[in-house]
Amino acid sequence: MTPDWLDLNSTWFVLMAVLVTGYAVLDGFDLGIGALHLFVKGDHERQTLLRAIGPVWDGNEVWLITAGGALFAAFPVAYATVFSGFYVAMILLLLALILRAVSIELRNMRPSDRWRRYWDVRFSLGSMLAALLLGIAMGNIIWGVPLDEKHEFTGTLGTLLHPYALLVGLATLLLFTVHGAAYGTLKTDGALKDRLHKLGFRAGIAALLCLAAAMIIALVDIPHVAARVRTWPWLLMLPALTLLCMAGALHGLARNASRCAFGATCTATVLVMAQVALGLYPNLVVSRPDPANSLTIYNAASSQRTLGIMLTVALIGMPLVLGYTVIVYRIFKGKVKLGEPGY
Repeated sequence: MTPDWLDLNSTWFVLMAVLVTGYAVLDGFDLGIGALHLFVKGDHERQTLLRAIGPVWDGNEVWLITAGGALFAAFPVAYATVFSGFYVAMILLLLALILRAVSIELRNMRPSDRWRRYWDVRFSLGSMLAALLLGIAMGNIIWGVPLDEKHEFTGTLGTLLHPYALLVGLATLLLFTVHGAAYGTLKTDGALKDRLHKLGFRAGIAALLCLAAAMIIALVDIPHVAARVRTWPWLLMLPALTLLCMAGALHGLARNASRCAFGATCTATVLVMAQVALGLYPNLVVSRPDPANSLTIYNAASSQRTLGIMLTVALIGMPLVLGYTVIVYRIFKGKVKLGEPGY
């Protein structure tokens, strides 16, 4: 039986935020490695990057699947609205994720340079497209989308490709690229590590500028975000801390301090997701231009009994997932060493 003091709707909002943030942190560097894949030199360096993420990339994507399942069970109305309204974008995202997964698996099936280059290009393009689409989706969630009184999406694919969403998409791609470069420097040595430092630093400058622009626009031009900041002025600390972390990542990459750089990009990613969650709460999908049609954690939720049962399952399952993730990363810690073909 759920205690009276526990707000199950808010609890599930927090759990959803944790799952999405976990995905952004863990699969973010996977996608970043893919974005950098074509910018390193030669088959040896590309194979090293694939070996760096080989043991963990598929486990990282489980966080996205879990978040989707949790959204379906806890907030089915929001699930229906998002997955129907963003249908084309979701299909493109799935195709991008499938393309990069197939590329990883097939790359070393033949001892042919041409064959490997073919799949290298598709792995990199799939990774960049996935990161860009995830950012565009987040940009639309922050900005708001047109919903009618039945909470149904009334726009088109073109509606989702407005300037702010594209800016957030670019910022996400660049942030993941820096994140991937920082992770790569932890797993590599020599010329490849030096190259990743330089690539990550350049991407980091662009990411810093794009993130700053996106956060300023959100504070100035998005009504529900501005209203939340007026209610909770301390939220202004989060953008400042995010930019400070990005500056720390740049410092780490410039000074060959890989742990510092990776810790900074992880923290920056968490802070970005915290800003999104706190700016939305208690909304799940903001209706723009009519906020009255917004989906919230209350009008889009399952029954209290369902939320309570699911919370019990989550409290049992999430520690197992976290424990498994920690064990995998501990087993495969350290520098990458190439051996037989494969990843």
